[in-house]
Amino acid sequence: MRDGEPTPQASSRIDTSVPHSARIWNYWVGGKDHYEVDQAAGDQVKQVFPGIVDDARHTRAFLSRAVRHLTADAGIRQFLDIGTGLPTADNTHEVAQQIAPASRIVYVDNDPLVLTHAQALLTSTPEGACDYIDADVRNPALILEAAARTLDFGRPVGLMMLGILGNVPDYDEARAALSHLLGALPSGSYLVVNDGTTTNEARNEAVRQYNENSGGDHPYTNRTPEQITAYFDGLELVDPGVVPTSQWRPVPGPDPVPDVAVLCGVGRKN
Repeated sequence: MRDGEPTPQASSRIDTSVPHSARIWNYWVGGKDHYEVDQAAGDQVKQVFPGIVDDARHTRAFLSRAVRHLTADAGIRQFLDIGTGLPTADNTHEVAQQIAPASRIVYVDNDPLVLTHAQALLTSTPEGACDYIDADVRNPALILEAAARTLDFGRPVGLMMLGILGNVPDYDEARAALSHLLGALPSGSYLVVNDGTTTNEARNEAVRQYNENSGGDHPYTNRTPEQITAYFDGLELVDPGVVPTSQWRPVPGPDPVPDVAVLCGVGRKN
């Protein structure tokens, strides 16, 4: 199979009778690609931790703001987005190519459900490019090899890792995968990360139930603030540093910025 092409085998692995983590997340962010079983599982988690919806939606909003900053202010024209999830509004390529139509984006996920939506992710501007790689974050060598079809690793890249490092249960393994990926990127590249924290007991319980109710696929692990901050070791943090996702350069508005139990940051490789 060519990376990025959905196959009957991938579709056959999708069971719509049990909740699925990507569809639950899609429900929380206001998408349409979920079923009643996913909504029920998502509502059960919401009963334990109502803030999970804010966490999910502010993660999507942070993605848009971070990509906009890297494209408009930092001049980044290439993005490697690992842990894509189901497409919703304002995907990485849509935000980047609206500002710089020649931007090139590679999406990475290993979820058969997301595979079937790959074509939606691959709609690029004529000037730019999009590709999709079926790969696990724990195999960075494969990701880099396949991404080189579309990206020029001699030029800066924006490495997007939103929520995906929490899907690697072992912290040392997550750090090793990230180090491998960053090691292949040139000076002037950026790392964008967000992950759920262990600081909210209701969120910790919600994640436990999320893992139980999502069919056993892609379990999630909250990290301590110190662990998330350490992802940026050796990088130059962009202001305002590692902060709650809702507080990273929020768009001014009449409503107060809510606090969320997810930390994020953007760092530059010098």
